[in-house]
Amino acid sequence: MKTENSKITIGLKWIIVFPLAISISCSDFLEKKLQGEVTQQNFPTSASDALLATNAVYKTLRRSSYHSGLFPILDIMSDDARKGSNPTDQAATIGPYDSFEHVPGESSLAGWWNTLYEGIKWANVVVISVPKISMDENLKKRYVGEARFLRALYYFDLMRAWGAVPLVTVADPPTRLARGPKADIAALIKDDLLFAIANLPTKNEYATNDNGRATKDAARALMARYALFQKDYASAEQYSLEVINSGLYGLESQFANTNSVTGAGGIESVFEIGALPFEDFFGSDLGGNQYANVQGVRGTPNRGWGFNRPTPSLEAAFEPGDPRLELTIIRLGEVLDGITIAGDGSTPDQTFDSNGILQERECYNQKVWTPGNNVPTQWGHTKRIIRYADVLLMAAEALAQNNKSIQALLHLNKVRERARQGNAAILPDITVTDKALLLDRIFQERRVELALEGHRFWDLVRSDRAAQVLGPLGFKAGKHELLPVPQSEIDITQGLLGQNDNW
Repeated sequence: MKTENSKITIGLKWIIVFPLAISISCSDFLEKKLQGEVTQQNFPTSASDALLATNAVYKTLRRSSYHSGLFPILDIMSDDARKGSNPTDQAATIGPYDSFEHVPGESSLAGWWNTLYEGIKWANVVVISVPKISMDENLKKRYVGEARFLRALYYFDLMRAWGAVPLVTVADPPTRLARGPKADIAALIKDDLLFAIANLPTKNEYATNDNGRATKDAARALMARYALFQKDYASAEQYSLEVINSGLYGLESQFANTNSVTGAGGIESVFEIGALPFEDFFGSDLGGNQYANVQGVRGTPNRGWGFNRPTPSLEAAFEPGDPRLELTIIRLGEVLDGITIAGDGSTPDQTFDSNGILQERECYNQKVWTPGNNVPTQWGHTKRIIRYADVLLMAAEALAQNNKSIQALLHLNKVRERARQGNAAILPDITVTDKALLLDRIFQERRVELALEGHRFWDLVRSDRAAQVLGPLGFKAGKHELLPVPQSEIDITQGLLGQNDNW
């Protein structure tokens, strides 16, 4: 391995990350040991090193493969989206996710797996080495808290996607690793988040040039999300309400700004990946985010590849008059920022199945739109990992599960109030208090509020609704709740790392 000068963005500020940013190939985490001049013996050893090492843990967020291996397979596996792009582009590799026919050898799975472990390795360096450095104790705890927050984020994605995975808490792991008990992974996530909550500053306690770093409330919100997956509704209620009661967050007045460039770093953003409008195809780390480029309008204007096409099912999920529909989906002929969306000539305007039922029409994810008419400007999308509307809906869900329907309605209806944009004729407040019916309405609200943001598939799985909703698309209970372990990782460990059930 070689070291390189690297940059990440914290908010929109450049921070040089050197020398911990180590170039790592897709097949290396369980295959190769750290090599080269930078080792845990000589880095980090000073307070300035500690900052650089901490910044490097954020670098994983800048990898295109951090986003489920580049392609938005989590949305594609839900009922909200299809592969998109033109019919032939990635038809053999990403197309199978439409019908749950994906296989362990699909390359983006290995890219996602290795990227998450890359981030964990860098986090482990901070957690192990920074406490040994002679420096300001509070700053030391903050750096370790940031690293542990990010390690929890990366392990949470691994656990959701693959279940029991190798548990690594050292910087130089052995080549062959078996799965750790899932309970141990869950315990590490919880311990990391508790440490982060205890030691990270709140959003308003950071200096301006540190905007975008992990905060106490980002850790609380992630803890609430984790608790919902564990069906620990008491903890989910506690931590989501702590974020709400902090008074530091709110809903953007305009839904259009929840994912826009204008709303980046705004009142609704609890944790996000800052971005600048520069292409990063060759790992030059200019600050761009390929997440939006992969989904950008294909053809005219040329903004990207056009993957993650919204489905007719998603369109039908919005209530009549809901303004969020037109702010979620870009249609052919629509004019955005003075630019007419003509689309891709090689993509059919409409596609029907063998029974004549509309499967998809050419349209695009508006939530990743950035002003501009060329490819580089599409890289300037700031990806929201946690936003306040999600926190409100997590609180509503936890409260409903805890038989506190009246309080749950308060948070649910805040989201609907913002959505209606002052129009009292649409999106009336929900008043149902029956637990099952209220949970149905909360999950429905999550679908339309958070559409195409990577939540729907996980929501269906964790609420035990996936088989019912996704069964007609090919989902099989007992198999598709988890992804297949990448075949390359099984091969590296010579079979020690086994495959998930029914794969």
